[in-house]
Amino acid sequence: MPAARTAPFGHGGRTVTTWLTDAWYVAGWDAEVDTQPLSRTICGVPMMFYRKLDRSVVAMRDACPHRLLPLSIGLREGDGIRCKYHGLLLGPDGVAQEMPIRTDPVNRRICAETFVTHERHRMVWVWIGDKAKADPALIPNLWPCSKPGWTFDGDYYHVECDYRLMIDNLMDLTHETHVHAGSIGQPEIMEAPIETRVEGEDVVVSRWMPGIEAPPFWRDALKLPGLVDRWQICRFVLPAAVMIDVGVAPVGAGATLEDHDQGARGIVVDFMTPETETSHHYFWGMARKFDVDDPGFTARFKRGQGGVFAEDKVILEAQQAAIRANPDLKLSAYRIDEGGVRARQMIARAIKARKAEVSAH
Repeated sequence: MPAARTAPFGHGGRTVTTWLTDAWYVAGWDAEVDTQPLSRTICGVPMMFYRKLDRSVVAMRDACPHRLLPLSIGLREGDGIRCKYHGLLLGPDGVAQEMPIRTDPVNRRICAETFVTHERHRMVWVWIGDKAKADPALIPNLWPCSKPGWTFDGDYYHVECDYRLMIDNLMDLTHETHVHAGSIGQPEIMEAPIETRVEGEDVVVSRWMPGIEAPPFWRDALKLPGLVDRWQICRFVLPAAVMIDVGVAPVGAGATLEDHDQGARGIVVDFMTPETETSHHYFWGMARKFDVDDPGFTARFKRGQGGVFAEDKVILEAQQAAIRANPDLKLSAYRIDEGGVRARQMIARAIKARKAEVSAH
């Protein structure tokens, strides 16, 4: 189980307990991280990421240990980074290789903090917490992203809201009827019964909509006329992932909530990496097993999905602003919110367990 956040992952010495540590978070898409530094604040810590000559990824605190200038605006030299202020050269391990006055002996006690990284599912992951616990086996199992016979692509949005609000949004798809009326939303979503359950450390919300008209997004994917059976199965995975098994199949094709490889099936893959308590990095995409050999369709599909998620971004940023403007009010939870509520409870329990573990030692 991922652990609660501990120093140095705080703000001004204050421990933040809205996200987990001793866990892997997505730092960027594989294509985002290149030879020139990428600056990104992860769980309250400014970091920079770049690839060495062998293409492995370096993650380092984005602050020169001399005068704290961001290293991300520095100069790459070999596998190292030279601060653009006074010229201190740091190796990929964060240790000083050359002093600002080059005749001075190198003080190897001067170093910048580094972080463990790993690449999987076309994403660069960074371990937040105790480096000794950074086991790649603990990376969330986003299996559709790497499964043979499927294709996967996606993109990134910076969203000005608490990452848990996005989890709430993804675990309650009744909002599609109103927020996404022109693409994936339809009234039947509001009418279909939902089931919420906990499976180990996952939370699952499922909805089955038989014999309905397909919304525009899915009608285009299916390429067939007639009524369809539609499904939505949302799964929250610690520390901050949501996978949504979605699709439509022609009525009579034999699709069920348990077995639905007929028709057009995809799995929306979402990972929310906290930046601050009121902002996060949103990595979104879809893995699908239809039209897998059509790169043009993949690009168009991603563009359409990006438009859908841009609508969510507008809503959630407005919600965060309203929360800030109404400090005397609290969020309410109805039955449709059960998936998000249980996901938050899962996070809170993990934090509490870690606190107990630390106290015991």
